Amino acid sequence: MRSDLIDEPAYQPNLSRQKINLPTQKNRVIVIAGPTAVGKTRLSLELAHALGGEIISADSIQVYRGMDIGTAKVTVEERMEIPHHLIDVCDLSDAFNVVQFYEKATKHCLEIQSRGHIPIVVGGTGFYLHALLYGPPQGPPASRELRAKLEEDLEKHGVEPLYEKLCQLDSEYGKTINKRDRHKIVRALEIMTLTGKKVSNFPKNSVPSRSKDFDFRCWFIYFPKEILFSRIEMRCDEMLAQGFIEEVEDLLTRGLEENLSASQAIGYRQCIEFLSSTKSNADWEHFVWKFKKASRRYAKRQCTWFRREPLFRWVDIDVYGYQKTLEMILQDYESR
Repeated sequence: MRSDLIDEPAYQPNLSRQKINLPTQKNRVIVIAGPTAVGKTRLSLELAHALGGEIISADSIQVYRGMDIGTAKVTVEERMEIPHHLIDVCDLSDAFNVVQFYEKATKHCLEIQSRGHIPIVVGGTGFYLHALLYGPPQGPPASRELRAKLEEDLEKHGVEPLYEKLCQLDSEYGKTINKRDRHKIVRALEIMTLTGKKVSNFPKNSVPSRSKDFDFRCWFIYFPKEILFSRIEMRCDEMLAQGFIEEVEDLLTRGLEENLSASQAIGYRQCIEFLSSTKSNADWEHFVWKFKKASRRYAKRQCTWFRREPLFRWVDIDVYGYQKTLEMILQDYESR
């Protein structure tokens, strides 16, 4: 195991570095995905420096102001150095969904290209990135009240009964998704309740969208499981040391629990439960254990999601390292 890849120092931009003069590929958009704690931010900053790029976040929680430590949000200093988009664009009282992400992300890509810069989309929210590549999902807008009821049923009874209900209503669609994919199961039940139609009856987006505007160059970076899990646990410890508990306490006074998406985010959900406990040593240990477990499980779900995304090329950072990976992406960008 390479310790330099586990305990690498915090990202320090090379201010003396010069932009690489690569030929401009007019409509190319670089997409960097990967599980939590893999180093997407580090790689994206290096790419942006090298190419003269601007970064678009594809993280469903980083859109909210104040949710900083728990989302490993890039610092203000890094955002001043490299333009970032779709970070801190909403208050907790605002709704934000995948259709809004698609519309705003495509708009930013076009604007960045019009400035002669390179759009670099970075994140681990697979649902958002799929929408960017193939177009927004079909179906009605989300219903906050219905979604809350379905989420409540999910927490009370588990995912299996909801999946069984989905299959009873639309067996064709049920066969196409993972029986533990909470998001797709809830969304499918929501669509069918609102429209009275089967999800399988809606048209499918199967080819990359906006092909005239964008040539997506998609990469998924990862570590072997044992290394990734070690990094995730260290990141959780670092978040707690940086004041994650205090961040959540402040967010609760600003309406965190009223935002169903934000309050269910990894780490935040577990912290809210801890803050409502007696806060004993046993409660603390249970919270930390659940925080790390949920983060590991989320990383596994991210990897599972992107295995179904054919446009992504997978790169093992343990084998290639960040520098070689950077070179591979740059070579691909300048290729014809």
